[in-house]
Amino acid sequence: MSELVRVQKFLADRGMCSRREAEEWIRNGRVKVNGVTAELGCKVDPEVDQISVKNKKIPQAPKRKITLVMNKPKGTLCTNHDPNAVLTVFSILPKDYRFDRLFCAGRLDKDSEGMLILTNDGDLANRITHPSGGVVKRYRVKLQKPFDPAIIPKLLKGVIDEGEHLFARKIIPATVGAEADHRVEVHLDQGRKREIRRLFEAFGYHVKKLKRFQMGQLKMKGLGPGAVKPLTEKEIESLFVHKD
Repeated sequence: MSELVRVQKFLADRGMCSRREAEEWIRNGRVKVNGVTAELGCKVDPEVDQISVKNKKIPQAPKRKITLVMNKPKGTLCTNHDPNAVLTVFSILPKDYRFDRLFCAGRLDKDSEGMLILTNDGDLANRITHPSGGVVKRYRVKLQKPFDPAIIPKLLKGVIDEGEHLFARKIIPATVGAEADHRVEVHLDQGRKREIRRLFEAFGYHVKKLKRFQMGQLKMKGLGPGAVKPLTEKEIESLFVHKD
């Protein structure tokens, strides 16, 4: 008998999803252990118990751990599970990675682009996405009208929207380049759905373009739209380095 593990960790280790997503699946009754609907926190023997999601048996552990950085193109979805999604980040992966069970460690919405981490390492995905990981994400944002620096303290304090506290860690107005007065750099250390767009909308701004270019101390360099590259252990650890 192997060591017992919590069922959400088992799913993440199998490259099905992040641990937080697995917890949602369990709460929604989508996960079964030996034919019985799983409860959050129950433990399983990976070598003995049969675990299924939506009645589909989970395969054996992935043969290799993979972590990629992708330059996500605008118009692609960060989803594994939407049957109506025509173009996803997984459908544009190189053939070498098409059959690996990768998932997004933190997402970008359909209209956003830039740095995206794809992995089948559930523990790593949990470190990246959980607030305790403290991964600072940096974005270049273009607005539909000139930005007023006087509202920076309000953006840092944030707003409550749909029961969520939305706020920026740092705002840096652009000073050079075309339409510099329409552009800002935004730093976040959390990742709520469409957070930057919702935050700026609360103050009368519409985000025309949003691109993530850095996470922790890892910068996205030399990747064209849709391109990927595997990350080294050193690059992965640089995600968790904090420097302002």
